[in-house]
Amino acid sequence: MFSVGTIPGGTPQSPEPGAASASFPSLAPVSGGGEAEEEEDNEQEPAEIYLCALWTSGYLGIAYYDTSDSTIHFMPDAPDHESLKLLQRVLDEINPRSVVTSAKQDENMTRFLGKLASQEHREPKRPEIVFLPSVDFGLEISKQRLLAGNYSFIPDSMTTTEKILFLSSIIPFDCLLTVRALGGLLKFLGRRRIGVELEDYNVSVPILGFKKFVLTHLVSIDQDTYSVLQIFKSESHPSVYKVASGLKEGLSLFGILNRCHCKWGQKLLRLWFTRPTHDLGELNSRLDVIQFFLLPQNLDMAQMLHRLLGHIKNVPLILKRMKLSHTKVSDWQVLYKTVYSALGLRDACRSLPQSIQLFQDIAQEFSDDLHHIASLIGKVVDFEGSLAENRFTVLPNIDPEIDEKKRRLMGLPSFLTEVARKELENLDSRIPSCSVIYIPLIGFLLCIPRLPFMVEASDFEIEGLDFMFLSEEKLHYRSARTKELDALLGDLHCDIRDQETLLMYQLQCQVLARAAVLTRVLDLASRLDVLLALASAARDYGYSRPRYSPQLLGVRILNGRHPLMELCARTFVPNSAECGGDKGRIKVITGPNSSGKSIYLKQVGLITFMALVGSFVPAEEAEIGAVDAIFTRIHSCESISLGLSTFMIDLNQVAKAVNNATKQSLVLIDEFGKGTNTVDGLALLAAVLRHWLALGPMCPHIFVATNFLSLVQLQLLPQGPLVQYLTMETCEDGDDLVFFYQVCEGIANASHASYTAAQAGLPGNLIARGKEVSDLIRSGKPIKPVKELLKEKQMENCQTLVDKFLKLDLEDPNLDLDIFMSQEVLPAATGIL
Repeated sequence: MFSVGTIPGGTPQSPEPGAASASFPSLAPVSGGGEAEEEEDNEQEPAEIYLCALWTSGYLGIAYYDTSDSTIHFMPDAPDHESLKLLQRVLDEINPRSVVTSAKQDENMTRFLGKLASQEHREPKRPEIVFLPSVDFGLEISKQRLLAGNYSFIPDSMTTTEKILFLSSIIPFDCLLTVRALGGLLKFLGRRRIGVELEDYNVSVPILGFKKFVLTHLVSIDQDTYSVLQIFKSESHPSVYKVASGLKEGLSLFGILNRCHCKWGQKLLRLWFTRPTHDLGELNSRLDVIQFFLLPQNLDMAQMLHRLLGHIKNVPLILKRMKLSHTKVSDWQVLYKTVYSALGLRDACRSLPQSIQLFQDIAQEFSDDLHHIASLIGKVVDFEGSLAENRFTVLPNIDPEIDEKKRRLMGLPSFLTEVARKELENLDSRIPSCSVIYIPLIGFLLCIPRLPFMVEASDFEIEGLDFMFLSEEKLHYRSARTKELDALLGDLHCDIRDQETLLMYQLQCQVLARAAVLTRVLDLASRLDVLLALASAARDYGYSRPRYSPQLLGVRILNGRHPLMELCARTFVPNSAECGGDKGRIKVITGPNSSGKSIYLKQVGLITFMALVGSFVPAEEAEIGAVDAIFTRIHSCESISLGLSTFMIDLNQVAKAVNNATKQSLVLIDEFGKGTNTVDGLALLAAVLRHWLALGPMCPHIFVATNFLSLVQLQLLPQGPLVQYLTMETCEDGDDLVFFYQVCEGIANASHASYTAAQAGLPGNLIARGKEVSDLIRSGKPIKPVKELLKEKQMENCQTLVDKFLKLDLEDPNLDLDIFMSQEVLPAATGIL
């Protein structure tokens, strides 16, 4: 409320300094600057995705709504196998909360959804299956829903025909399944009211744009491969406050390459990691930007761009709030900084070579609409006043009517002090003082202190005054003068708020009308952020640019390094790898335990993966051919919830490779067969490799690390150019084994398990006995127990029997010697003899 000067009784006088000062009701302070931005980021709810899918006559139509940016993504009609592998891949990638489809479905789709619904332990969560009547997916009604939608990115001034033409440039209306999927999704969103559950029914679900996504040119990689190669690795957050829900990225490829400065850059980098591609145009465009920023003369430019990118914030969330009229004061600050940072990016990119497509796109597509938005916000919004009052306020000279009302409001204290003085002259002489106050929504009131004789409610009545209420021992009345003030000045505070809210709404409309350019800013800025992050990592870790050769089936790597292991080891020995053409398609790698076989396999997989996401790689040279998939069987991803044995999980991983690998696939297998009987495991490994060898030129590129030396010794694989034997180089120095961690051609002659056991700290006598038994097995001789150990055991049994006799009390009347002899002595004697 506004409190105005108190007038002591008897002698009217001017109020003391501060007594007549105006003050708003106490409000929680609003943090400014960076804290407001951080609060804005932290308050965003976890993203949820709602997917609609239709499959008919071998074609798939998909559309999904992402709450993180209030955008609908759609995939044009694409052919899919009866097993719906494409749909499964989309589900694995986006993890939707709900899957919406028609109640009238093909048998294959019904079987697929039934299997999906039965996955009770699916990670991170089993999606909800929602069936809508088939009429909701009708083609014409779906088109009508799309055209009737309320989209903020379409100006209200557009006619129906113009709106149809505009949407036709975004949505492929010739893809009938996609249009039907979009219509069904809109129906579902309207029924569930996603994100606007608590709003009035006339408030629609915010849709800030339509985006197309495709899964062509993508390299197939399953979740097991992402896990065993440590491309992603989530760990529990160390903070006590985030134990329940917080996860942090552990030591992983994503963790060391993620140097993005904005949240949407991190999101795009993760998306690139989940969508490796063999689209050479896209990959080379990424590498061109990285190579440009690796030049020493461009380091300062890269650092300046990264600083600007740090101010690119969550624009889709702000636009969503604007659409719902939930805009906060901090949102205007964040948007203002984002737009001005985008203008800085544009100006910087205009000075860079326009031969690089990204720089050209930023220079051209960051249009003058951005300057218009920034200029409007800067000229209209009073940031300092908005933060002080925790509401939207405008600068002076924007609206003369608002300025006049604010001037009146600021002059009220001195004016009301004079009114209070005149009111006191007409009051009972027993009243020592009074004040005139202004309360928003109530108006002007006369405030009088409660006197001792005012006990009952009837005592509050004063002639010529209308009693309103009692608060804090003060009586509040309406007088003729206060009523006159209400009629003359009105509710100034609320009038000002209403007019400023109207201006805020008009400003929101101006911003929403240019939402398309803001969305494009986010797309291009996040792409620039990712490539700057990859350039920074390449500079620090000494990565080199890979080459792509579509004619090469496989990969060629010169002196490659494991990107994670080289950061953890004091020294790292690089190794080369080559698998191309028809020679050496299957590489069998043998060597002692701990010699580096598994690291070598992962190194090949990681370097190939990094090249397929458009990153520089840890190698002197790398040439990547047409790789369409990466399959692994390296570690068993065990889980109680799966209900499968370790060996069964291994078999599932190998089965994926056997059933899906093509001649362009890369397959990494480590120690397959060790989870069962040695002979059976060796037979399975040999059978799998012979199956691939039988394919001839269609055989995938396979790296197999194994300790089954019998695979070579028994010649279980046919001789030929398709098989190449490699080993990890070692040297025996007396009883010691020296590892060189170098791959060379050849075959290991022993696993040297005893040396590894000694390194692990096993007792020497156990190691010696193990070597003895191993030699006996290899020579085909019987295994006999150790005599010294047998004598030692006999002595222990004798001592135990003697102790029992010494403890025997022969004078005990309850002692039964027959029972003692039969139950204690005879069994022990049998063990001794």
